[in-house]
Amino acid sequence: MSRARAFGRYVPSVRGPVPKLVVASMVSVVLIASCGSTDTPPPSGVRVETTGDGFLLDGDPWWPTGLNAYQLGTDWSVNEGCGAQVDLDAYFKALPDSSITRFDLYSSMAVDKDTGQLDFGPLDAVFDAAQRHDQLLVPVLASGEGACEDLTFKDRDWYEQHWDEPGAVATGADAKSMSYAQWLDTAVVRWGGRSSLAGWELMGEPETSYCGNDSCAWQDRVCPDDAAAVLRTFFDAAGARLRALDPDTPIWAGLAGGGQCGAQGQEYEFVARSDGIDVLDYHDYGPVGVPLPGDPDNGLARRIAQARAVGKPLIVAEIGEEAGSCRTLSARAADLKAKVDAQRTAGTAGALFWSFVPDPRTDECTLDIGPGDPLFGLLGKLPDQSSTSASTR
Repeated sequence: MSRARAFGRYVPSVRGPVPKLVVASMVSVVLIASCGSTDTPPPSGVRVETTGDGFLLDGDPWWPTGLNAYQLGTDWSVNEGCGAQVDLDAYFKALPDSSITRFDLYSSMAVDKDTGQLDFGPLDAVFDAAQRHDQLLVPVLASGEGACEDLTFKDRDWYEQHWDEPGAVATGADAKSMSYAQWLDTAVVRWGGRSSLAGWELMGEPETSYCGNDSCAWQDRVCPDDAAAVLRTFFDAAGARLRALDPDTPIWAGLAGGGQCGAQGQEYEFVARSDGIDVLDYHDYGPVGVPLPGDPDNGLARRIAQARAVGKPLIVAEIGEEAGSCRTLSARAADLKAKVDAQRTAGTAGALFWSFVPDPRTDECTLDIGPGDPLFGLLGKLPDQSSTSASTR
């Protein structure tokens, strides 16, 4: 989701109809990934596979549900964090078994805020806690908007030529200068193969446009003619790079799906055919009571049809509706259950709600999902998928 930072928390920005190499050798990457102490257990195998229209978990058809919880890696004693700190055991314990949690696994969260050196402890803790509670994770490797990183929008040129530029060695005070490609290598070597890993997301809401002014508001961005080709090439290359290190874990695109630059209309299908991605996405912040939001060119119904055409599952990776001072949490849960049921019938492959926070603003009208929210109970009651194509990619 496109976000702005406010008092250490995310708040949703206004959305419109179109919202928004050379690196260290593998030996160096392995050394980087092993820096710091950890009691992380060894990898125990990938559990999730994709089919032409869905997922398998441990070999069985699976229609996953879960939450976005972007701030799980926040540890104020170590890193600068991204939002409030979460009690990891309490969070994962509250979820039904084998729920998916999508969270931010950014290089900025692996840097000690005082020394500038790498410290993987807060991120290791997320994987360890998920494994203890039989939960599944989709880590997002970077933010298209730059939120919780350097706050710099990644424009067209970044996707064409800057993502795999040489970065710092990242073992000392220059850790903040690690390139995206170097972070991808480091993260996949360190956490690839974990039994709690359901997928990797290459980029949160990528958009291959140019900022139109200093504010870089989405309304003012300029979309070049080659935006889709640049985005497709990025997915081809970054996906191949990731798959060389972890050949089995599904790779999510992170596309918002609402007509952003690089994936507008038919361009979405062109990009979706990249061999570097296995799972397609749509982010739903549409009106209450409208299960298939958006227009004929960029709406959810079109994205489902395009996913079918390329033979890949499409998950609604962010579904957000406001509650709190404007309506009750139970009313929101009932509305979202009806929406998700209809989306599943239409052909989606799963649903993740936006967004868990440990400190919900119950006296405001927000997208916050706090501890004890009725949506936690809803996750275990959404209908199981009884039939899914068993042909894996």
